[in-house]
Amino acid sequence: MSVWLGLCLAVVPVGTRGKVLSPPTVRIVHSGLACNIEEERYSERVYTIREGETLELTCLVTGHPRPQIRWTKTAGSASDRFQDSSVFNETLRITNIQRHQGGRYYCKAENGLGSPAIKSIRVDVYYLDDPIVTVHQSIGEAKEQFYYERTVFLRCVANSNPPVRYSWRRGQEVLLQGSDKGVEIYEPFFTQGETKILKLKNLRPQDYANYSCIASVRSVCNIPDKMVSFRLSNKTASPSIKLLVDDPIVVNPGEAITLVCVTTGGEPAPTLTWVRSIGALPEKTVLNGGTLTIPAITLDDTGTYSCIANNNVGNPAKKSTNIIVRALKKGRFWITPDPYHKDDNIQIGREVKISCQVEAVPSEELTFSWFKNGRPLRSSERMVITQTDPDVSPGTTNLDIIDLKFTDFGTYTCVASLKGGGISDISIDVNISSSTVPPNLTVPQEKSPLVTREGDIIELQCQVTGKPKPIILWSRADKEIAMPDGSMQMESYDGILRIVNVSREMTGTYRCQTSQYNGFNVKPREALVQLIVQYPPAVEPTFLEIRQGQGRSITMSCRVLRAYPTRVLTYEWRLGNKLLRTGQFDAHDSTEYIVSSLSRDSYGIYNCNIINEAGAGRCSFLVTGKAYAPEFYYDTYSPLWQNRPRVYSYSLQWTQMNPDAVDRILAYRLGIRQAGQQRWWEQEITVNGNIQKGELITYNLTELIKPEAYEVRLTPITRFGEGDSTIRVIKYSGKEILCLSINSKTSSEFHCGFEDGNICLFTQDDTDNFDWTKQSTATRDTKYTPNTGPNADRSGSKEGFYMYIETSRPRLEGEKARLLSPVFSVAPKNPYGVTNTAYCFSFYYHMYGQHIGSLNVYLRLKGQTTIENPVWSSSGNKGQHWNQARVNIHPTTSFQLIFEGIRGPGIEGDIAIDDVSIVEGECMKADQPKLALLKMWFVQTIF
Repeated sequence: MSVWLGLCLAVVPVGTRGKVLSPPTVRIVHSGLACNIEEERYSERVYTIREGETLELTCLVTGHPRPQIRWTKTAGSASDRFQDSSVFNETLRITNIQRHQGGRYYCKAENGLGSPAIKSIRVDVYYLDDPIVTVHQSIGEAKEQFYYERTVFLRCVANSNPPVRYSWRRGQEVLLQGSDKGVEIYEPFFTQGETKILKLKNLRPQDYANYSCIASVRSVCNIPDKMVSFRLSNKTASPSIKLLVDDPIVVNPGEAITLVCVTTGGEPAPTLTWVRSIGALPEKTVLNGGTLTIPAITLDDTGTYSCIANNNVGNPAKKSTNIIVRALKKGRFWITPDPYHKDDNIQIGREVKISCQVEAVPSEELTFSWFKNGRPLRSSERMVITQTDPDVSPGTTNLDIIDLKFTDFGTYTCVASLKGGGISDISIDVNISSSTVPPNLTVPQEKSPLVTREGDIIELQCQVTGKPKPIILWSRADKEIAMPDGSMQMESYDGILRIVNVSREMTGTYRCQTSQYNGFNVKPREALVQLIVQYPPAVEPTFLEIRQGQGRSITMSCRVLRAYPTRVLTYEWRLGNKLLRTGQFDAHDSTEYIVSSLSRDSYGIYNCNIINEAGAGRCSFLVTGKAYAPEFYYDTYSPLWQNRPRVYSYSLQWTQMNPDAVDRILAYRLGIRQAGQQRWWEQEITVNGNIQKGELITYNLTELIKPEAYEVRLTPITRFGEGDSTIRVIKYSGKEILCLSINSKTSSEFHCGFEDGNICLFTQDDTDNFDWTKQSTATRDTKYTPNTGPNADRSGSKEGFYMYIETSRPRLEGEKARLLSPVFSVAPKNPYGVTNTAYCFSFYYHMYGQHIGSLNVYLRLKGQTTIENPVWSSSGNKGQHWNQARVNIHPTTSFQLIFEGIRGPGIEGDIAIDDVSIVEGECMKADQPKLALLKMWFVQTIF
């Protein structure tokens, strides 16, 4: 009698379907230039890429109708849309990827059947910027000599992912904490390793030297180390500068302007840069060292320009000047009748005021001149001219005509100028005559209310009379929301408001009113225009699939969410082209259609059309008796074994989606073909009795030829006919199959020294706080903490590998790292009962350091994924050597071993394991550890 001890493997499904309606499935595959980083955890779907490389993710979907694909991205907890919108292609390709484009990318597929399918993958972008060294002094920075206080700080900063590590050199000498009493190396509090400070205490002659900061990410993604140097001398000083220009600088448009900035101190020689207070420098700017030239200056170039000098010593020096470009724009006028009379008309013997306003830059250079019929006017007792007063009414001049006479009728002109010249004057004409009358505002009878449909172009109109005609201001009268152009008010010179692509949100009342500009300064006249936007009904559901067996009843309901107009809503139900029922809505907002007993003729697509004057909304229902697709079982590995040299067998397992939704499943049609072949070999698997929800169904596939892969198609069959199919691929790989035949004559063993690339198919637990790390002493880098961890693998080789937990920052006390073994399947030695076969499980462990926490080992049985049985535990410092643990285990079904390392109170707490083995039979009593073992006996687990 024999028993098999084997590794169970998960097989990735191939999600393809035939021409049958089916909900979507999705998976993500990636190509492009990824980094092969040992710390990557593929189980977490992490895709690591170097900045500047090409990211390419492909979303493989199945489903019919073909699902719509949408890519979205999140970074952390905040949603971040990329490329201004979601991407709807199968392949997401980002060339020259940047650091801000890292995050979790989601592919969502939906076709209206069932729930949308979503998969995600986290993209981690790695980079290392050039480090920067800045020099600071604790106090006394205002002294003439920068080093008067004799204590200097060199700060090194570099942006990176993963976190950067720093090292310092003085000349060729490597500086370490404690190696020089005059040197202190530390990280400032709260910086989390983002910067490294070299403190030179009580400056000595040997401290005047060349210092280098080396930033490293340990060649992750083949990113090389980067270095920056700084020469420290007794002349080192912070920068100072001088601007050789006035402040402010006032210029005319079109002129060229040159700003000159020179350094007056600083060692090493500072670099000069120019910046603008708001926005970037104009594209036409010419830079030559500290000289900035702007040719053909415009109003857009106005602003504050600053020269900044920096030599990484102390604080940068900054000097600024403000550039003002002369401008005159927006000339307007208004007429004010005699304010002491209620009549707004202009009449002989009364007072009239003409006001003129412009926008001027700079405002203090603005001057006005007045003319009547082309002749200059001067202020007099009856013609009073008030020039602009920036403190009272900026940019405005008034002409008061007191005791209006017939001879005062005519054309009055105000001319705005700037004293500096070079800017064209603005001239505004105002006619005063007996025909000058205040405005009147009306809405044509046929122009309100206006009825239009969504998407149309509409013109709202207000008719204005009077002389002169003022500007008309349009705004919303029923709510405080913006107009279609985004502003709160829109101006119109002809009284017409034109709206393109009208939407339902634009329904409402609009106000048109006269402004004081270019007309009379009297109480505004206003009128209202009502706009009604019709749109077809919005309904739900737009599509719903209903699966139900024959003889049962279904109810379909179509609900109106919104529609205009709502008073004339009718509905019609159809099955294909056949009209089933029509009607008109009453007080309810939904309509139902019931099929009391489904038959073959009742299946099909039901459409409910909700109709108004603007169009129709449609609810569609696909009613079918097809069985849902089966789901292959992936949650644990399916047993895979090899019992003859040239063939292998596979235990196919699946569950049935919603088995109670339709008629009883009578059989499954099983199709199998060798990968790459056209012909399917089919057979029926008869089903006896009802399939329960969640029931695991098993069928053994035999005589599969090594090392070929096979496609397997499974289709449920009911009285209705064939249901939805599911296809998967079974792959054979000698490297991935751990099949150890153990019988009474030969004893086979499982050994793992963590030397191979896949670490014997051990995996990281995705529920823990951090990971176990594969390491060898020869490759262990500067992150190594002294006084803890092994100095060789279990065999004593510095090139050999082992697994260990790194307890340095940012790890915290009590955090756990869990390593999962492969799943081993155990078959009973006889077909009529369980086996009590024991296995000797052994491993080597290394627990050296003053902060060692705990190492625990658990046994997990298949079918008890939430129960973990402790089999071994140890805590505290065990010395600088490897120890062996041997434990008898008695699994009755497939099992898995879990190594759990718990971080102790400090950084000297690295725990390592090596040379794990499982051998049939109990451990030798002489080899049992002296500590008490936790021996567990388990009852048989049925699964």
